[in-house]
Amino acid sequence: MSISLCCLLWARPGQEEGLRTYENRVLTLITEHGGRVVQRARTDGSGDQPVEIQLFTFDSQAALDGYMNDERRLALADERDRVVARTELMHVTLDG
Repeated sequence: MSISLCCLLWARPGQEEGLRTYENRVLTLITEHGGRVVQRARTDGSGDQPVEIQLFTFDSQAALDGYMNDERRLALADERDRVVARTELMHVTLDG
């Protein structure tokens, strides 16, 4: 059964481009794990808005687990911690 997720990302102050660069790197790994980036969107990050919103799908929980545990993704944890202030991940149902 496929899994659809929405990810909200907040950048650390002044790290909006760093967050985008980090996400560009790790999101390329998704397809190797049976996943697909459906959509990425950006805000100006004003107020308490996330700076990036992502929708993606995976073929299964095992595929998602494979992506989350990918050694290349985990090796970038320090970069992630430097640029990402907060992440919210939720299961969603995609219409259409």
